[in-house]
Amino acid sequence: MIDLFRSKRQDFAPPYGNAICYSGYREGQSPLSGIFPSYEQIKEDLLILERHWRYLRIYDCTEHAEIVLNVIRDEALPFQVMLGMGLTAEVSNYNCPWGGVYSDETLGANRIANMAELERMVDLSKRFPKQVLALSIGNEASVDWNDHMVPVDRLIEMAKRLRAETVHPITFCENYVPWTGKLKALVEHLDLISVHTYPVWEYKTIDEALAYTQENYYAVKGRYPNKPVVITEAGWTTASNGRGIEPWNASQDLQATYYERLMAWVTEEQILTFVFEAFDEPWKGSPDPMEPEKHWGLFTLDRKPKNVMAGLYPDLLSDAS
Repeated sequence: MIDLFRSKRQDFAPPYGNAICYSGYREGQSPLSGIFPSYEQIKEDLLILERHWRYLRIYDCTEHAEIVLNVIRDEALPFQVMLGMGLTAEVSNYNCPWGGVYSDETLGANRIANMAELERMVDLSKRFPKQVLALSIGNEASVDWNDHMVPVDRLIEMAKRLRAETVHPITFCENYVPWTGKLKALVEHLDLISVHTYPVWEYKTIDEALAYTQENYYAVKGRYPNKPVVITEAGWTTASNGRGIEPWNASQDLQATYYERLMAWVTEEQILTFVFEAFDEPWKGSPDPMEPEKHWGLFTLDRKPKNVMAGLYPDLLSDAS
């Protein structure tokens, strides 16, 4: 069976279904502090999400990931998970606007930590073979503005290691730009390409947004026509303090409009798309409560539907009144 699974890797294209990025961190919790949501909190989240979504994407192989997989298995929930590695910087990135420069000692420790994360991914993929959909070797670790830069040759090394030790399809989740050149050598070691597209971060209005998303996607798909390409992040924030996104371009109504247009297109084209994201996350970004990083959820921090989900979750909306 394992050999059969591996033989299908080169032809892997996950069946189309509703997909969403999930991090369950609530007030006072974060991956940085190591304070994780409980089993019951994650169960509450997944019982909300199971009404509408089939696939989840998570970002690391910490205790959070293990609890998610345990809840899916033990509660017999109908999800499969794209499991991710939470990479740290292996080289300094002097182009990062908010940091990204580290000592040699820190970079050396990070390389060790990244290999430990890879080992955890291998372990989780073996313990939860039915619950795992695919394995991502990282998230936005090669785009020129990131603070956790990992060289392409190291990404290739990780992909080879996963290919040798696991049976699940392998990908890497990245902004559309590096896929059009920098990551060419990595592509042959992957089973599918995972693209991020954020029109609102690139100062597009809602009327420009879908066309820009399509342009991003087809720029990558056109370069690799024989490789499956999925979207692993696309969304719209509902609040902003002006940091990178103009406040007038962030609202629940704009989020709902982008989501509706995005889903109409990807459903018609059968492009697997992980919407970013399920729930607001207060730990992200600066302490400013209007920081845009905190407000991408289709649901608020207290698990109430925003406008985009109001029609699908009227019972939860009534609870908020």
